[in-house]
Amino acid sequence: MLGIDGCLERIMEIPGARSVTLVDGASGLAIAGAGQHDLVDEHEDAATTTDVLRAVLACPALSTGRDGDDITEIIVGSTRGFHLLNLVDGDFDGRLFVHVLFDDDSGNLAMARFQLRGILAEFAEDGHER
Repeated sequence: MLGIDGCLERIMEIPGARSVTLVDGASGLAIAGAGQHDLVDEHEDAATTTDVLRAVLACPALSTGRDGDDITEIIVGSTRGFHLLNLVDGDFDGRLFVHVLFDDDSGNLAMARFQLRGILAEFAEDGHER
């Protein structure tokens, strides 16, 4: 069984991962975090990335597609790395998502996306207990 702590540990094992925050998208509160939160702590991270997620989900130009074509991931690139915001599938009380910051020198966007999806799928199947 992959609980919250195990999920965050596995995410931090992805090459290039610097920090991860599990966020309750309904409230904007951090549930848990791991890694180095250098610029902002996990609570500020949760609040600000929730605003980003809500803005993207509310944007008709970005969220309109075929039936069943939902937004599952947001990628933000910077000069020193990239951020992945991934919605967590599953039967949860709120809409959970993770924000993972990757270093560009040691991270690989394609592999990070692939590995993160696998970890989150396993997490969603098992539930979300600590």
